[in-house]
Amino acid sequence: MMAIIAIILAVALPIMTRARLGAEETMVVKEIHTIAQCQTQYQSQFGKYAATLAELGPPVRGGAEGPQAAHLIPASLASGEKDGYRFVLTATAGGYTLVATPEVFGKTGRRTFFLDQDGIVHQNWGPEMASLDSPEFK
Repeated sequence: MMAIIAIILAVALPIMTRARLGAEETMVVKEIHTIAQCQTQYQSQFGKYAATLAELGPPVRGGAEGPQAAHLIPASLASGEKDGYRFVLTATAGGYTLVATPEVFGKTGRRTFFLDQDGIVHQNWGPEMASLDSPEFK
């Protein structure tokens, strides 16, 4: 009886882990799309893209909304860590780049993601940083 349970667990656990990671990565891509939409709104309001996630996030307690804290994304995302991933937003000459990497590769995610002002999400299956040259996420 114990041997049967061990075999079932040996088969089921990897499948469950892949399903959980897939669901978490789907949430990460949704967060990436949220940031892209908020960057468009920020650019419309302030004439430039936000250079950091903090600029898209809420103001510090008692502070006013503005280009330093537009309150377009929640504090949980503006912190740069959400859903087992680290998000890094960087200003570029023509816009911005956003990279999302798992906090612990293989445990909190199996892919890295990249986005720029063009709005196309790219992915890399593996720990190497995704880039504009990586395959498009579909």
